[in-house]
Amino acid sequence: MKFLCLVHFAPGAFDGFAPEDGRRLDDATIEHDHKLRQSGHLLIASPLTDPDEAVSIDRRTRLSVAATDGPFAEANEVIGGFILVEARDMAEARSLFDDDPIAAYGRLEIRPLMQAHRHSETGEARPDFEAL
Repeated sequence: MKFLCLVHFAPGAFDGFAPEDGRRLDDATIEHDHKLRQSGHLLIASPLTDPDEAVSIDRRTRLSVAATDGPFAEANEVIGGFILVEARDMAEARSLFDDDPIAAYGRLEIRPLMQAHRHSETGEARPDFEAL
């Protein structure tokens, strides 16, 4: 099964970080990513840029798409990165992040990807995940 781990941060989670603190945390998370890759679990992982570089697309209340700058979700946290892993089940997926250093600065949300959704009329499946 594939699981997506979303890394959530509260605004200001890294306030007061000196540049060397940031480098140490980057190094630690890169090492953790390599550990997951070497164990055969990691498919892809990446931090995201600052939320002020985001664009939100919303067409829930309009007939056309509206795009706005920034992460204007109804939340007090922003998604700061993601990790896509392969694991037998949720228990194994959870165990992969027991020693993830980024968890000390935010919240990790692990969710299984939905399997085998098909087009209701044609029966065609979504495109398969292709490794980058």
